[in-house]
Amino acid sequence: MRILLFFLTAVCAVVTSCTKDKTDYEAEIDTVVTEYYEFKEALTLTSGNYRVQVDALNGTLYKGYNELHVKITNSLTNEIVKAESFTFLPIMNDSSGELSSCPHQYRLTEDVDKGYFPGYAVFTNESSASATWSLYVGFVVEGKTYTTNTDITVKEQTNMNLNMTTFTGKDEEQYVIALVAPQKPKVAENELLAGIYKMDKPSEPSSAAFPDPTQFSYSKVENYTLQLDPRMPEPSMGNHSSLNNKDLTQQSDGLYHGVVNYTMTGNWTLNFIMLNQNGQILKGTVVPDDFTPGVEGVRSELHLDILF
Repeated sequence: MRILLFFLTAVCAVVTSCTKDKTDYEAEIDTVVTEYYEFKEALTLTSGNYRVQVDALNGTLYKGYNELHVKITNSLTNEIVKAESFTFLPIMNDSSGELSSCPHQYRLTEDVDKGYFPGYAVFTNESSASATWSLYVGFVVEGKTYTTNTDITVKEQTNMNLNMTTFTGKDEEQYVIALVAPQKPKVAENELLAGIYKMDKPSEPSSAAFPDPTQFSYSKVENYTLQLDPRMPEPSMGNHSSLNNKDLTQQSDGLYHGVVNYTMTGNWTLNFIMLNQNGQILKGTVVPDDFTPGVEGVRSELHLDILF
């Protein structure tokens, strides 16, 4: 009887802790996480009589994945201009003077029906005293090339559901994984979207005029698999997982789609193992299946922490 009472007391303690943590996390998410659906002006540039407007969700550029809409107008008539081509190149200057970029779409193609050039940028650092960003754009109108640049501000991403990570794979390549959606998950099976990118190593030093896009290039990785094992790492949760999750595979939009089943609100870790198109593991480790109440959960060497 004493053993039974001790067991029930222990279970109640764990359940009480789970309930308390769940309530606290729900209160936090209500005040911190906001879903953004509206694209607003984030910055403008000018060249000649043309104005380039870059729109982003909430009118802000964040560390991580940013979907972008670019419009070109004639500053004299305010009419939309049909540009024959458009290029987009963000460059970061760190405290040592070293220049680098981030995953981005360099050549943008106009969506004629929507009247803008869709693109993206995955900023790997927020702006700071030791990391400043500049944007270089170029476009052609009626056969004439225009170029311009401006300093831009990249803000911290406070929504952990849009976290990102950078790492070196076993193939010695530099990779970036960035969460794209959902912004605010539900206690349910959620479609999980992520971008996976690889830095293109320049074959030789550039002799072209600055900025040479070949020195700052990234590619979407093709036909990889991101194996998914979501866990609740808090000690009170025992690092438990959930059912009906699906690994992320690449779809026609170039992003990687999967399913993550969140069974309650709180801290979750998305543990990953990344495999290339040949099924070789490039990064990530298996997380033990042990239920470990009272102990912080083991994480894969490749993971992203989220909170909702």
